[in-house]
Order: sequence, then structure tokens, then C-alpha cells
Amino acid sequence: MKSEIESYVTEVGADAREASMSISTATFEQKSKCLRSIAEDLDKNRSSIKQTNLEDINNAVNNQIDSSMLERLRLDDLAIDRMIEGLNQVDLLSDPIGQIREMNFQSSGIQVGKMRVPLGVVAMIYESRPDVTIDAAGLAIKSGNAIILRGGSESFRSNQELGKSITRGLVGAGLPKECVQLINTTDRSAVGALLALDDYVDVIVPRGGKDLIKRVSSETKINVIKHLDGVCHVYVDKQVDLEMAVSVAFNSKSEKYGVCNAMETLLVHHHVAGEFLSRIEPLFTEKGVELRCCPKSHSLCSSSLIADDSDWTMEYLGPVLAIKIVRGLDEAIDHINKFGSHHTDVICTSSFENSRKFIRNVDSASVMVNSSSQFADGFEYGLGAEIGISTDKIHARGPVGLEGLTTEKYVVFGNGEIRKR
Repeated sequence: MKSEIESYVTEVGADAREASMSISTATFEQKSKCLRSIAEDLDKNRSSIKQTNLEDINNAVNNQIDSSMLERLRLDDLAIDRMIEGLNQVDLLSDPIGQIREMNFQSSGIQVGKMRVPLGVVAMIYESRPDVTIDAAGLAIKSGNAIILRGGSESFRSNQELGKSITRGLVGAGLPKECVQLINTTDRSAVGALLALDDYVDVIVPRGGKDLIKRVSSETKINVIKHLDGVCHVYVDKQVDLEMAVSVAFNSKSEKYGVCNAMETLLVHHHVAGEFLSRIEPLFTEKGVELRCCPKSHSLCSSSLIADDSDWTMEYLGPVLAIKIVRGLDEAIDHINKFGSHHTDVICTSSFENSRKFIRNVDSASVMVNSSSQFADGFEYGLGAEIGISTDKIHARGPVGLEGLTTEKYVVFGNGEIRKR
């Protein structure tokens, strides 16, 4: 016999499946009106959103929540502006649904092509960041998917408040409010119930710590879009503008610590290590970043500690950085492919040849030349927002935006053709 929570979550899944039929055929104008209405509602209700978020923050402080998670929990005016801008960007993107490509006539006379269609029902399980509620809802609406959102208990009040704006936007656009549903309980058994909804849910997106993602991947039969770690690297090449490299490397680590696109390991060519590290070490020291160095870099960084083998695979999500001096580009690439998480990796170089070798040979979802790793973000990539980042190679890779929430079906046009033996 199902528990009360299981029955509730099953009902949410059934409602989402039914609502997916409506949102999948919604017009461009309906979806646009919905997104604009949500954005306007967020702007109008800033005070109540911030006040509700403050309740979550105070509760998190009392519970001594991790500082990196606390940073992601906060909703100030800047965060609200960013959510609004994200919705507006998504609204302006081309609607992928219904697009047909690769139309070709076959010898039989039929014409075959592929049409872009929604996935159906998406479930998302995430921690701390309430702005993800708006990002995920906006992308789901634009891509014609129904979505079930289960945020963390630490952001429960904030998510429910944001959900009110989403519901008002859906209803105002003539769409079922069940197109976007927030699980209305913090009971942990709701997660297990959600993972069992393979009759109703087409894909699950876990967004949070490694333990959450491992649990989702191991417990569900539903397709999962995920990444486990963000062990991101910046490699400073022999041929490089050192001032630029210092700026990129420092920003890659220090813009935000508790994000999956933050640099966790800095690799430096031995020919420039002395001058480069003498410039960047004081910046990290002033910022309070603990440096864990290989023996060679430790001799150049007076404030550092000696790294051990575990540091090369560590996602610190805080003010700690591993540093290693390498002999050249090939060693840097080998280190990244061996110890990295295939998330985001950067080369700082003035060599066109080396930059092309790096982006060709580094096996990561995002590979960058002379830019901060913290640009690895759907908003910064022009996707409007992201529902998550995938380091898998199927079905999506990198920041997952509109296209990652769609699939294709074959469409065939004929004129009475029949197949003959």
C-alpha cells in the first residue's frame, strides 16, 4: 500500500503527464506571454520574495549550513534581476519545437526529415539555489515540457514563493498550472517516490552535491542528465600574456567558490612559473585562498602547503586551490584528461597552434581559450538559462538549455507511395 507521500507524488506525476500534452502544443505566443508574465510578476513581488528568502537564510544560518550552499541560497535584487533577464533571454530565443530539418527525397518518392519535439515530462531535484526554480521553469515552458521541481529543504520557502509567480504566469497565458509543479513537502521520502515515476517522467535532472547525483543515478530507471564533479583546470602556457593569464586564472577561482565551473587546479608551464606565481600568489593570499602545491610550485609560493595525490581530483567548492608545474602542453593535457571531471578546462596562451591542440585533445564538455572557466554557464553561453550541466556524451553535453530539453522524431511526407518488394 502506498504511503501518503507516494500517493501525492504519483498524483503530481499523472498531472504533469496530462499537462505535457497541452504545453507541447502551446503556441509561440502563449509561451512568450507566459514567460513575460512570470518576469513581470517577479519584479512586482520583489519585497515578498526577498522577505521569504530571508526566512530561509536565517534558518540556514541557525542550522550552520555550509558557507558555499549559503552563498547560493541568497536572493537579493541582483539575483532577481538575473532571473528576470534569464526569462527575457529565453523568450527571445528561437522556438525549437516543430522545426524540421534534413528533408530529403528518397528513391521511393517519399520525403524524410526530422522534427524537433519536447521530451515530455522533466523532473528536477536540486539543492540550495532557488533561482534554479525560475531557470528550469522558463526553459521547460519554452521547450514545451511539463516539469516537476523538488528543491532542497533549505530553500523551501523561497521556492514556494517563486512558484506563485510561475503559476500566475501559466494561468494568465491559458496554460494548465500543472505544467510546472513544485513538490510541496520537505519530506525526504518524496525524492524516492519521484525517482520511481518511470510511468510518468521522461528524464530526471539532479543538480547538487555528488551524493545526490549518485543516489539519483543508482535508484531510478528514468534517463538522467547529470555531472558528478566540477574539477576544472586552467593551464598557463609557455607563450602567454602573463597579465591576461593572471586575470583569467584569478577570476576562474575567485569570482565564486561554490560553483561547479570554478577552477580547482592551476597548471603552469615551468618556463613561466616563477614570474607567473610571483604575480598571482599575493592575490590569492589577500583573498584568503589556501594554496596546495606540488614540490616545485611550493618552493615558489611561500604561503603554500604541499599537495598530496588526492588534491588533483578534489572539487573544493571553497577557497582552496591546487597548483602544479608541468613541463609543457602535452603534460597539461594528460593531467587534465586523467584527473579532471570533463567539465570545463581552460588554456591561457598566445600560441594559435597550442590553443587548437588543447581544444582538440582535452576531453571536456567545455574547453576554453583565454577566458575564465566561470563563463561555463547557460546564461553566459546565450542559452538564456540552463537546467543543468552534463558531462555525459549522450543525450546532452555541457550547459543544457532549450535544445537539450528536446528530442527529434522522423517525419515522412508522401503522395500515395507504397513499398514494393
